[in-house]
Amino acid sequence: MPWPAALLPSAAEVPDAPASVKEAQASVTEAASFIEQNWATWLSIGLRILLIVVIAAVIRSAVRKALTKLITRMNTSAEAVEGTALGGLLVNAERRRQRSEAIGSVLRSVASFLILGTAALMVLAALKIDLAPLLASAGVAGVAIGFGARNLVTDFLSGVFMIMEDQYGVGDKIDAGVASGEVIEVGLRVTKLRGDNGEIWYVRNGEIKRIGNLSQGWATAGVDVQVKPSESLARIREVVREVADAMAKESPWDERLWGPVEVLGLDEVLLASMTVKVSAKTMPGQQFAVERELRWRIKEAFDAAGIAIIGGLPAADEEEAAADPSASVAPPSALANPASPQSLATAPIPPPSGPRIVK
Repeated sequence: MPWPAALLPSAAEVPDAPASVKEAQASVTEAASFIEQNWATWLSIGLRILLIVVIAAVIRSAVRKALTKLITRMNTSAEAVEGTALGGLLVNAERRRQRSEAIGSVLRSVASFLILGTAALMVLAALKIDLAPLLASAGVAGVAIGFGARNLVTDFLSGVFMIMEDQYGVGDKIDAGVASGEVIEVGLRVTKLRGDNGEIWYVRNGEIKRIGNLSQGWATAGVDVQVKPSESLARIREVVREVADAMAKESPWDERLWGPVEVLGLDEVLLASMTVKVSAKTMPGQQFAVERELRWRIKEAFDAAGIAIIGGLPAADEEEAAADPSASVAPPSALANPASPQSLATAPIPPPSGPRIVK
């Protein structure tokens, strides 16, 4: 059956086979030529990016391992002297461990950020990407994030400087203004304290405006001894010195006392008593234990030496005498004599004896 003329393709619609083949050959030739012209550049860029990534990974790994070894060495040196006389104070192992781990974490994070950030910028530059708009956008985003999280940034930066400057550590007793107590954990954002009554305080590092560390350096133990004004000051000084010498030679007070026990002199003189001031330089945090032991020894030494301390039981010769029986007798009175003018003045008026007039 012959096809209708309307359904048969016209001469203009019949593709020219040789022309289409030529166009395909031209396209393939152009692609091959483009690849031939640019393959060296692409290979160079790929190798450059690969080299940047490899070098960044190697540098980051080396830096992190070096920081980890440094922290481990610091902790090992702290543990080596932990059993010495000052090991528990000046080189507290837990305190050094937490401080070194916090500093190491910060340093590792900063190193990773710098290395990887620099590598990313170098990769973008190798790809011929304009970094100016990207850096501008990052700057604007950083400013916005900084304003939105300024409290978090403040806490973090304050914690970093507190740890690096070693303002306080685990085991220290501090007064942070908003709270006080013993430090049980130091973080980059929050410091955890245990109060005197056992409560736990979580203090943000950005809220700490001042810090009073009661565990650094040395402390002072002070004891006030009240005695009678009639006691010999030379004898009191001699007894206290004997007590101090004996205490300084015994353990563990020989380590807790960092200076001689001194009699500073009279702190107060009253009619019934006088106060002798005794002071000693001690290990930080041990001043209260030294004060209690010093009071104990001074009391025993004074009792043995016959020196009375005000506030104790009175001596036998100082007990109050029995009351005088005559003190209960009333003094003589003028009213005892009925003929005295005082008795006559107090006598009742007798009633009239004559007749009464009644109206």
